[in-house]
Amino acid sequence: MTSPSRLDDAYAHCGKLVEAQDRDRWLASLFLPEDKRRHVLAVLAFSAEVARVRESVHEPMPGEIRLQWWVDALEGEARGDVHAHPVAAAVIDTIRRFSLRRQTFVDLVAARRFDLYDDVMPTLNDLEGYAGETASALFQLAALILCEGNDPRSADAAGHAGAAYAMTGLMRALPIHARRNQVFIPNDVLARHGLVPEDIRNGVINVQVEKVLAEMRAHAAHHLDKARAAIGAIDPRAKPAFVGLSLVKPWLGQLSRAHPYGPPVDIASWRKPVLMWWWSRRR
Repeated sequence: MTSPSRLDDAYAHCGKLVEAQDRDRWLASLFLPEDKRRHVLAVLAFSAEVARVRESVHEPMPGEIRLQWWVDALEGEARGDVHAHPVAAAVIDTIRRFSLRRQTFVDLVAARRFDLYDDVMPTLNDLEGYAGETASALFQLAALILCEGNDPRSADAAGHAGAAYAMTGLMRALPIHARRNQVFIPNDVLARHGLVPEDIRNGVINVQVEKVLAEMRAHAAHHLDKARAAIGAIDPRAKPAFVGLSLVKPWLGQLSRAHPYGPPVDIASWRKPVLMWWWSRRR
């Protein structure tokens, strides 16, 4: 069992990690109730740690080993003092406090195994499944924490929110992924427009690529609309979990005007908290 002081340090570490690695979600966390914020940040820190495994390894096998360590830590089978790892200590404490399903975390790790390889995302359904086990899970877990572990009635909202957020994020990261030979644009969408994965890896720009990206933006916008509609039916305590969605529409607007392989698009830093504030007020 981790001492209270070590747990406080672990949660503080998680907050700093998310601020550095996933600043947009960190900004959104500032709109959460203070007594729940550090627990949501622990979940986000766990996600950030798992997501950056690809960046820290040169071959898939070391990445597989690191991801398996997280599975073992979650299931209580890891060797050594798991609680010496601040993110592990904080997220395991959060899981216990709110009776969260460990399988949700294990599924997130499993989804991130795709990142270790240069396989093409097979279909749009596969991409939605990937988003569901990563970004959607984060929205749902935050909603559960805000509702003290009780059902926030937010599964539908989280599903669509995660799809919108993940698809938009993957399009923003297209230049980075292309340089790594990763193709998250589904192969069935590419084929529908007469393209192959190598066109994305090679940075091809033509009418077909523009149509593919327009279709992907339309899918993201569709999920955003569905998420917004579903949020009205969730437990009011869970609504702050969705503040980060306020950035999706502006990001999509930026993407529609940006060079596909240019610098990753973003919104001006000063606008983000304003957009989140307006979102929180309207909801």
